[in-house]
Amino acid sequence: MTDRFTDKIVLVTGAGAGIGRASAQAFAREGATVVVSGVRSASITETVRLIEEDGGTASAVTADVSRPEDMIRLVETVVGRHGGLHVAHNNAGIFRKPAAVGDLDLDVWKEVLDVNLTGVLLAMQQEINHMRNHGGGVIVNTSANIGYPGRRPGMAAYGASKAAVTTLTKIAALDHIKDGIRVNCVSPGATDTTMSFRSGESVEDRAARLAGTVPIGRVGSTEEIVSAVMWLASDEAAFVVGHDLVVDGGVTT
Repeated sequence: MTDRFTDKIVLVTGAGAGIGRASAQAFAREGATVVVSGVRSASITETVRLIEEDGGTASAVTADVSRPEDMIRLVETVVGRHGGLHVAHNNAGIFRKPAAVGDLDLDVWKEVLDVNLTGVLLAMQQEINHMRNHGGGVIVNTSANIGYPGRRPGMAAYGASKAAVTTLTKIAALDHIKDGIRVNCVSPGATDTTMSFRSGESVEDRAARLAGTVPIGRVGSTEEIVSAVMWLASDEAAFVVGHDLVVDGGVTT
């Protein structure tokens, strides 16, 4: 346990698995009281259990980032329970089966943008509205290396949503730094989560595929991505505003 986030109230969305769960655990290990949020109650409850088992403090709130009323309720619940909100990691996101632009189902397009992009906007609006009236705060959004830094065929919906998250982050940073709110984002490459597997692919298959496409030769760990999130959220990054920190093993270098 360290004290980098002692006395801080931290909200993590998409915290039921993967990067979001690892982020919530890391903030708790560094002293924060963490509110974990996601659409599946069982998953976020498990995240809370893991944090408490490790000696940390956390609670769960089920919410869908694509629903404005859920984001209002989420931030109100965080503040009501704990008296404030100092740091937010907007991590919730989805990935759907790749398709060429000419074949892309419009319902899939809308679903991906609703969660990955509009979800970040809705979360930030509520977080900012609290933070700017209570001494400021820090927001870190999860973008991706597929989007603003790089592109892949078949990933129009995901890539467009994440490119827009990076741009939204940069503009929000300029809009609200005078309010005492620092906004940045992290753009992971292939990470050791379920999202990095192709259909039917084993761990060994994934490792062989990425060895030929990722300069560092391997998949990233959730801890490596979260280390970037933690740094951006900490006072160590106090002069970092509107930055997209790409953590992808050299893919988009």
